[in-house]
Amino acid sequence: MFCPFTIDSYKYFLDCGVLRLEVITRDFFLFLSKSSFLNKMARNWGSRVAAGKIIGGMDFRSSIPTIRHLNSQGLSVTVDHLGEFVNSGDVAKERTEECMQTIALIADEQLNSQVSLKMTSLGLDIDLDLVYENMTKILQTAEKHKVMVTIDMEDETRCQKTLDIFKDFRSRYEYVSTVVQAYLYRTEKDLDDLGPLNPFLRLVKGAYKESEKVAYPEKSDVDENYKKLIRKQLLKGHYTAIATHDDKMIDFTKQLVKEHGIPNDRFEFQMLYGMRSQTQLSLVEEGYNMRVYLPYGDDWYGYFMRRLAERPSNIAFAFKGMTKK
Repeated sequence: MFCPFTIDSYKYFLDCGVLRLEVITRDFFLFLSKSSFLNKMARNWGSRVAAGKIIGGMDFRSSIPTIRHLNSQGLSVTVDHLGEFVNSGDVAKERTEECMQTIALIADEQLNSQVSLKMTSLGLDIDLDLVYENMTKILQTAEKHKVMVTIDMEDETRCQKTLDIFKDFRSRYEYVSTVVQAYLYRTEKDLDDLGPLNPFLRLVKGAYKESEKVAYPEKSDVDENYKKLIRKQLLKGHYTAIATHDDKMIDFTKQLVKEHGIPNDRFEFQMLYGMRSQTQLSLVEEGYNMRVYLPYGDDWYGYFMRRLAERPSNIAFAFKGMTKK
């Protein structure tokens, strides 16, 4: 039986032209990301296909050598234990304890790393009080060890809840940040609302399938909004992470900071582990802060498909990394 996760099979498809970039669509990868069958298969193949290629390892401790290697190259890191949409309070508490242990290990091992997490992994879809209980424990640990925790953004239906949680905790804790998505119409207003908190924000284009009622359907509009958000954040003086693999957005940011005399210590670029590795190193050589988003865990398949949906040209970087010895 044909297995879609073998490297030889992917090479076969690429050689035959079936996976030509021009015919790969956002909806295709988002559809694949939701397949329970492929998710299960990916978990079985994870340690052989993904570990050390697009994820750091099956757990945080096994990812430490990768983090050390990235740090030795001048790259900062943010780690993310993959897995979201938790529907069990016990599992959410387990994720909380694991995150606290990760933060403590980052400090003990003196790693240049932050932590990223999703509110659904802490029980957002179960009970709001549970999320607050879990997040309070995590941020108390983060404050103790001075490790930044970034609240990842999920789909639009969870956006307001996530921002409300961030605002509340940001008013009481220093080591917490969040993410905003350029493809949503609402995001520019969200930036204005968050401004008084002097937030550290990660700016992304967005990777979930959304209705045209809430998100720009055209890539060109998303790109223009992304530039607007970058400009707004940097000119306000808020520390900003520009998370993109798009050369046009990187060049736009470089030109913007040059024109306005914005120092390099007021922003950073972020890219995914295993994609555009040489570009990451080149940015470091140019004197820019560069942070690598390093996920770990066996629930890597949905994450991977959403990254390809976000920018289908990522497939070239992804499979180059996955087939590299």
